[in-house]
Amino acid sequence: MNTFKTLDDLPMADKLVLVRVDLNVPVANSKVTDTLRIERIVPTIRDITKYGGKAILLSHFGRPEGKVVTELSLEIVLDDVARICNREVVFVNTDWQDMTKAKRAIKQAPSGSIVVMQNTRFHPGEASNDPELAKRMASLGDFYVNDAFSAAHRAHASTQGLAHLLPNAAGRAMEKELAALTKGLGNPKRPVIALVGGAKVSTKIDLLENLLPKVDALVIGGAMANTFLHAAGLSVGNSLCEKDLKDTAIRIMDRASEEQCSIILPVDAVVAFKFEANAKHLFYGVDAIAPNGMILDIGPSSIERIKGAIDDASTILWNGPLGAFEMEPFDAGTVEVAKYVAKRTKYNHLISIAGGGDTVAALAHAGVKDQFTYVSTAGGAFLEWMEGKTLPGVAALQQ
Repeated sequence: MNTFKTLDDLPMADKLVLVRVDLNVPVANSKVTDTLRIERIVPTIRDITKYGGKAILLSHFGRPEGKVVTELSLEIVLDDVARICNREVVFVNTDWQDMTKAKRAIKQAPSGSIVVMQNTRFHPGEASNDPELAKRMASLGDFYVNDAFSAAHRAHASTQGLAHLLPNAAGRAMEKELAALTKGLGNPKRPVIALVGGAKVSTKIDLLENLLPKVDALVIGGAMANTFLHAAGLSVGNSLCEKDLKDTAIRIMDRASEEQCSIILPVDAVVAFKFEANAKHLFYGVDAIAPNGMILDIGPSSIERIKGAIDDASTILWNGPLGAFEMEPFDAGTVEVAKYVAKRTKYNHLISIAGGGDTVAALAHAGVKDQFTYVSTAGGAFLEWMEGKTLPGVAALQQ
């Protein structure tokens, strides 16, 4: 049961609806190169505008640090927003100091249109959650809708402060994201397996410790697995390894035993002697890594072991690649496991939820990004949710 309102709870016909979205999309040569975040707000825009409501979009773009930076104007996304949402778009180039111009533009905008406000981070009060800025924002609309889970871990004026000033609700993308995350950890179908990879244990200590009492098995891959192998007394040669975190790794493994959570580490590896694409490589057991060798991917036995764990699971959470997937042939482990998860998902044997920047890139590389139950584009927010932290933007909707 939702602890927050949705669009179904707001009478939006002919209303002015402030919608916090995430238009912080990648741009190259003045062109948007990935429109996924825009595509995901379409259901919310459609539901607001179909009965004459106006969708007033608030978003950050880049890091202007509270100053007006012309190159970071949201004007760059207007054509894509209009095309993808199939609606007329009005742009308000405000400095967030005086709302007179903005109110006039919103009033003059046609019924059922979209109004894109200028970059919220052009004002220093956005990042500091300035209550006066939040009040100025609130003066523009009748309702507030948050459809930017990817920014929900920020206690900013447009993500938290504004939610306390107007009747609020979660947008369709936010609603879908929270439903998927509840399936992952809130009230998951068991057994649950978590696959955590990436380069460094130091960036994922909170994540690992939060997962231990909540999942039945934890697969550790990527270079961070090397730290655990080192803690287990194995030599990892010249591989990336945080040897100073040996005690941390031992503590995590001891706690996993207490929580009856199985930790699955690589048993073999793809080893090269140069960190470059298509470097000469060999397969070794993890108990026989050469002193000058670098572990760059999991080996075939490790892949089969992970597949076996997936076969036993009903839900999988994935954050981080299993090897140096950016370089062939060291992408093989990540690609093969990703395809296996997609296959299990297709036949309704598995609920698969993944997120994090490198994870999304790895799944796209494997060609299965659209074949998981849910893939979150909310890098930092997704990770903080998996760490068990309260997300200010979500909490504000629940109060």
